Amino acid sequence: MQTLNGIIIKSTGGFYYVEAAERIYECKARGIFRKKNNSPKVGDRVKISVPDGDGYCSIDEIFKRKNELRRPPLANIDMLVIVVSTVDPSPNYLVVDKMTAAAVDNDIEPVVVASKSDLLSADELVEIYRKAGIKAFAYSSEEPSSADEIKTLLKGKTAAFTGNSGVGKSTLLNTLYPELGLETGEISGKLGRGRHTTRTVELFKVGGGYIADTPGFSTVDLERYHIIDKDNIRFCFPEFKDYLTSCQFTSCSHTCEKGCKILEEVEKGNISKSRHQSYVAMYNEVKDIKEWQKK
Repeated sequence: MQTLNGIIIKSTGGFYYVEAAERIYECKARGIFRKKNNSPKVGDRVKISVPDGDGYCSIDEIFKRKNELRRPPLANIDMLVIVVSTVDPSPNYLVVDKMTAAAVDNDIEPVVVASKSDLLSADELVEIYRKAGIKAFAYSSEEPSSADEIKTLLKGKTAAFTGNSGVGKSTLLNTLYPELGLETGEISGKLGRGRHTTRTVELFKVGGGYIADTPGFSTVDLERYHIIDKDNIRFCFPEFKDYLTSCQFTSCSHTCEKGCKILEEVEKGNISKSRHQSYVAMYNEVKDIKEWQKK
């Protein structure tokens, strides 16, 4: 029996595929993880046992995670690249802001990529997130060089790509790394959204790091799988940071109060109105949720 340390790069059908010692091992997870409600995730650093003869390799230990997402189920992510199209489908700023907030809350750097900039200018969308202190880029499949800055940013990182279906995640990934040859889908005019072309979460080793293509997920998934405490939401908006201690009242929720410094900066244009609207919507969604309801 040999023991190795590696990283889970794919999970499907109860099997985990672990990259270790320049090989890929098909593994089963020990039952103890299910009993502890701590199943392995793609991105986990693990210790595996490799039998000398026949039999399955097993995952024996999951090393401490620096962060994790429940949906998509990933661990140890450096960046969450949120792809949002300028048109077809049109951007839903609340969804994007929920994803950036979820990333910040998990100590993951959010990056926003505005796709389809050849169909409609991405300047306004990019400016909103750059003003918020979030790296943001415009991308057009008609101009592959528009992905160069993104590729440089990803070098040596473990990054997850996500966004609603039809925004062009797989198209962007194919531009960044043509060797992946990921399946892409056309927009369904009838439904107004793209087909779910990505079926599993999988890490691909590229550019000295890893990237993950993930199935599209909806606002419902975000609300169900990552609920941020109402008192922590403010810290998930980086542009609020310099103003949080300047409100007239220490109990300020930064939603509608007189003497709120955040509201003052929104009126001045230093904080985007759409970002603040998302903050208020998120705050109102969770303000009455009890701790037991978050389980």
